[in-house]
Order: sequence, then structure tokens, then C-alpha cells
Amino acid sequence: MRTESVHDQVSTVGSRPDFRSIFDGELTFVWNSLRRFGVADRDLEDVAHEVFVVVSRRLGDYDPTRPMRPWLFAIAFRCASDYRRLARHRRETLAQDEVEPVDASEAVDEALSRAEERNLARRALLAVPEERRAVLVLHDFDETPMQEIADALGIPLKTAYSRLRIARTELIEAARRESPIKEGS
Repeated sequence: MRTESVHDQVSTVGSRPDFRSIFDGELTFVWNSLRRFGVADRDLEDVAHEVFVVVSRRLGDYDPTRPMRPWLFAIAFRCASDYRRLARHRRETLAQDEVEPVDASEAVDEALSRAEERNLARRALLAVPEERRAVLVLHDFDETPMQEIADALGIPLKTAYSRLRIARTELIEAARRESPIKEGS
């Protein structure tokens, strides 16, 4: 469920939020958005930093009558795209399963199962092309209205709906391909 941020509340009033309040209130949102776009955990801090550098430069362009998150998401989307474009020249694989800390109170088999499920979901999400993944993440994960998504990404509303429909199909197909449990087993 989407929680309304301080900036959604501020933007309805119409006053321009300051950079510090945006950073403090939306860092987690930006961080999670970047992860969903395939930024490796080891690079999240650097790419998030780049997002907020862009935010500080473009804060004067922000329309405070509009919600903050779709605007931030569009910036994060572009920074993640730039990151991947540069990362293609590296020899390492960036979409590897990330190692996550294990809760000591959780049984080992439960922890492994949960980690496998997270990695499956992440691989399936990364299999969806980024233009469609952006719409899918904003709508289905962050519960952003379609008109705001279309505006933030600079696409027609019907295109946004089309991308969402195709992305959902691609996500399901990718999850089936990635799943170690095959149908009929």
C-alpha cells in the first residue's frame, strides 16, 4: 500500500519543498526504485547520489501542484538507464543475486526460501524491458495513478496503459521461466 509522503502533502498546498526535506523523506523511495531498475546493491548509494544531484539542479523546474514521487521516479528512471548504459562496458554481471543478511532467529531453510523468492521476483522484474517496467513499478508497486505516470514519463495515457498490460504479461512469463518449479512437476 502506498503511504503518502510529506511531499505529497506539501505539493497539495502548493509550496515548493526544500531539498533537505525531499532527501530525508524520499531517499527510501528512490533507493527502492533504483533496485527495481536493476541497480546493483553495491552501486545504489552512488546512483541515488546522482538522482539527488539532479533533483537539486532541477528543483526550480518542479511544479509543486503535482505529486513529488512521479517526478522523482522519472529522474531515478533516467539515472538507472544511464547506469546500465555505462555498466554494459564492464565485464561483471550486474544483475546477479545479491546476498542479503539473514535473521538469526529465522530457520535456515526459511531464510533460504525467502531469499530465493526475492531473487526470483527481482530477476523476473529485470526481464521486463525498462520502458514497461517503469510503468509497472509505478502503478502496481507504488500505486501511482496512470495519469501521473504518463505525465512523469512524458507519454500518452493510452501508451501507459498499453505498457502496463504488456509488462504484467512479461512479468508473469519471466517468473515462470525463472522459477525452479516447472509446471507439471
